Amino acid sequence: MPTAWETFPIEVKGGLVTNISPLQQGITAPGSARRLTNFEPSIEGGYKRILGFTKFDTAFVPPYGEPLVQGSGQTGTTLIIANIYDTPLVGDTLTISGVTGTYTISSVTFDSTAKTSTLTLSTSLASSPADKAAVTFGNNSTLIEGLVYFGQRAIAARGSNLWSSDGTGWIKINTPTYGTVLVNGGSQTGSTLVVDGLTGTPQQGDTFTIGSVQKVYAITSSVTVTSGGATFAISPALASSPADNAAITFLNSGRPNSSKMRFERYNFSGTTALVGVDGANRPFKYSGSAFSIITSAPSDVIGASHVTQFKNHLFFANGTNLTFTAPYTDTDFSAANGAGSINLAHVVTGMIVFREQLIIFSTDQIHRIVGNTISDFQLQPISADIGCVRTDTIQEVGGDIAFLGPDGVRLLSATDKIGDFGFAVASRPIQSEVDDLISSNTSFTSCVIRGKNQYRLFGYASNRTTSSSVGVLATQFVDQTAQGMAWAELNGILAYVADSVYSSADSSETILFANKDGYVYRMESGNSFDSTAIFAQYFTPHIPLSDPRVRKTLYKLTTYVNPEGSISGVVNPELNFSQVGEIQPPQILLQNTADSPFFYGAATYGTAIYGGKLTYSFTSQMVGSGFTISLQYGFYSITPPFSLDAITIEYLNNDRQ
Repeated sequence: MPTAWETFPIEVKGGLVTNISPLQQGITAPGSARRLTNFEPSIEGGYKRILGFTKFDTAFVPPYGEPLVQGSGQTGTTLIIANIYDTPLVGDTLTISGVTGTYTISSVTFDSTAKTSTLTLSTSLASSPADKAAVTFGNNSTLIEGLVYFGQRAIAARGSNLWSSDGTGWIKINTPTYGTVLVNGGSQTGSTLVVDGLTGTPQQGDTFTIGSVQKVYAITSSVTVTSGGATFAISPALASSPADNAAITFLNSGRPNSSKMRFERYNFSGTTALVGVDGANRPFKYSGSAFSIITSAPSDVIGASHVTQFKNHLFFANGTNLTFTAPYTDTDFSAANGAGSINLAHVVTGMIVFREQLIIFSTDQIHRIVGNTISDFQLQPISADIGCVRTDTIQEVGGDIAFLGPDGVRLLSATDKIGDFGFAVASRPIQSEVDDLISSNTSFTSCVIRGKNQYRLFGYASNRTTSSSVGVLATQFVDQTAQGMAWAELNGILAYVADSVYSSADSSETILFANKDGYVYRMESGNSFDSTAIFAQYFTPHIPLSDPRVRKTLYKLTTYVNPEGSISGVVNPELNFSQVGEIQPPQILLQNTADSPFFYGAATYGTAIYGGKLTYSFTSQMVGSGFTISLQYGFYSITPPFSLDAITIEYLNNDRQ
């Protein structure tokens, strides 16, 4: 009978694998995982618990813009507000500048023409609010529909408005500038208003105020400007006749009926600018200080859902139409100057520039545009039967293009043959998890973490809570090969929109995401999910250690880690696939010992001991015997990240049974 202990070492690597049989996985890939949640296969080795997220700004993005009281003298439980582009929700709460109390909406009627809402409140107004008094909503249950990091600020779209923050409060940016606009002539009445001093063209739906005249007004039809003058059709009718040369103050150029908003950064003149599309309205551009609508956009561009820059042109995708501007311009759509359009057979689901070519995805096909200008642009097919089935899943990672195809995450990879591409399904090792992700969510977003060579894909559904949110991540260890990606699952990051930007100036990366709670979050920040502990799990395969038909007696488990601070977790050994009747070993604690180091911000002066050392290995006695063993690691605490590097199991082979 054998008497010598043996040691089975496990190099922790390979990521999540669920597409092979349990015993086969334990024999061929003992360092892989059959469950890997909120751990990332690390390019530095092992599985590292992910970083958390924190609020980018402690204030939430206002849900309905900057609504104002529509006319003085209002009393009782009815309140009319203006300068609002979306219908407030029953149950929303609000406060009114100059009026005591917080009020709850019990019913609402929205006028999309006048941009007003008539609210029925659950309690009567404590006093009559002033005309144009500010109304502030406390609602945090509507989506943030667009998000981008631009000019060291977060730009968020919510409630048909755009907001900017550097982390210290949100400022509305979709306020148009049309010059010094004045009333042209006194004694005007009714539903039209003659103005002059225009240097731009106001848009239908824009809102404005007039000097001392009560109420907020909305432009109800398209505007024609002649020599700086125009006649506005407005709603409501003028409350009183404005004085000649009374000042017109524009409030909003809203984005009504918008869907998910998408952005592109570009630089045609030495200054980086931002262009945005929302699937319903004209595109807009933002310089960081000035907001304007691209009024020259043709009908094929109005309602564009995707935009990108390529070869110093802006390309807009609207359904099956692809329209591009003249070179080095963002407003010139004249064919004579080099603008043009291309019609595709299927609806565009995304675009990305990749190695001097523009890759265009639809649900069923992939094309590319090569060339430099309209004179030599060529549309060439890449795939006639594979496409991107979900928007906002297209990212470049490790020299490849990752996207969500009908059968999982695929990689579009250039090959040695010029003009040829590979289309490997990279998510095959976790096919069932990706299938569940696709079937249980209605919207998706993605981002890359460049410093980790990592792709993250998040699912979103309206009934999802933060705790039930799911996603997957992949770390690419070998470029241009699907087999070089190691996978894991994400839980607790609810993302509807996301953006990541790398700054070469300070070698930093900013990753933002947002959902329906009104806040913008910074990913890869902090040791918790906004003060909630991170739940992380790693389950090894069912490992036979040696001969799967020889029973082993277990004696010792050593877990090697690479810590950045304190660690607190448990290990649950599972023998023989946890079959009925099998006695399982007790749970093992993994915790820093009493002489572990104290950390700045958590230590108590006078009691903390200087010079403590981090624990790099945890050795525990084990009891029990079996044919196979799976180690189930679980962590749920607010601690710095750490890596699981290696595991050893010391055991004794018994007689064959």
